[in-house]
Amino acid sequence: MDRDALDGAARVLTGGELDALFTALTDRGLTVVGPMVRDGAVVYDRLASACELPEGWSDEQGPGHYRVHHTGGPARFGYTVGPHSWKQFLFPPERRLWRAERAGAGFQVLAEDGETPRYAFVGVRACEFAAIAIQDRVFLGGRYVDPDYRARRERVFLVAVNCGQAGATCFCASVGTGPRVTAGYDLLLSELLEGERHDFLIEAGSERGREVLDTLPTRPAGPADHAAAERATARAAEQLGRTVELEGLKDLLQRSHDSPRWDDVAARCLTCGNCTQVCPTCFCTSVEDTTDLSGTTAERVRRWDSCFSVDFSYLHGGSVRRSGKARYRQWLTHKFAGWVDQFGTTGCVGCGRCVTWCPAGIDITAELAALRAEGVPPGEGVEDDVDGSHDA
Repeated sequence: MDRDALDGAARVLTGGELDALFTALTDRGLTVVGPMVRDGAVVYDRLASACELPEGWSDEQGPGHYRVHHTGGPARFGYTVGPHSWKQFLFPPERRLWRAERAGAGFQVLAEDGETPRYAFVGVRACEFAAIAIQDRVFLGGRYVDPDYRARRERVFLVAVNCGQAGATCFCASVGTGPRVTAGYDLLLSELLEGERHDFLIEAGSERGREVLDTLPTRPAGPADHAAAERATARAAEQLGRTVELEGLKDLLQRSHDSPRWDDVAARCLTCGNCTQVCPTCFCTSVEDTTDLSGTTAERVRRWDSCFSVDFSYLHGGSVRRSGKARYRQWLTHKFAGWVDQFGTTGCVGCGRCVTWCPAGIDITAELAALRAEGVPPGEGVEDDVDGSHDA
């Protein structure tokens, strides 16, 4: 819906009334999913009420470092993004594609049981909206559409949250994805915490969002409320811990194939794939076919995979990218260069997850800055190593 058509939709909800939003969503048959503290991290899972939100919890992040701590304050969204992303609900880590059973001399494909879930995502940050938009291009924007992703995406209700603080590994402003949510949401929350105040400014971004907002115990928002929300996101922008220079980066990476920097990072990289597993935009998968021992049923399952797996690029005769150096180079170059050719955007939203959750503490912003500092002249380097001839 046109944002101009929703002017005047902003309302203020007191912090103690947030559960009314959960009730309104569940009354519409939606399964609410949002942040909670579990296993020493802020993760995304099903929520029964606002009481399960991480009230008074924040986090400390750095390269290879993550800790949650309790502040004792009232904030429900006073943390930065953790190891989970919304991708797991729109593009599940494992999904059966089909199942079949023997029928005489042939076989019969069986219908899958269950309905597509109807989720309400509560607490979606600006960088995560950008990630969902990128996944939309991957799974919905090309010639071939993923029907399961489309069904899940069409049914989801999105409750955004503007960032009121940023982490040491965040760089969303550099890639133009935050810290303020600008589009794509049904409802947008801004948590207002100044002095003794604890309120939520709520803005509707769609007609169905407006319908939910109209059921909540709110009051009209005034200029002072909007100003408080702007101050909160401004503080978050000032706290961003890292930057990336995108100008000319695509060409730089494609010229830097033979840079000695790749050897340096390869000496530290464990090729564990953590960065790809926590990334909200990575979409690599593999498929596995299995049959039972009697040979009467078979199924095909799709699972998340990683370009850091040595078998991921296996072709007849061996892996195309045998070394850790080649696999890291492929990941970083594809993320900031290959994606531009494929989807018209980089594959990075500046959330900083890959920096935080790398056990070796490898920082992609530092690696990109180091490659830029080398200043490989135009015309040098090669663009890819598809045939493996440049592998190391």
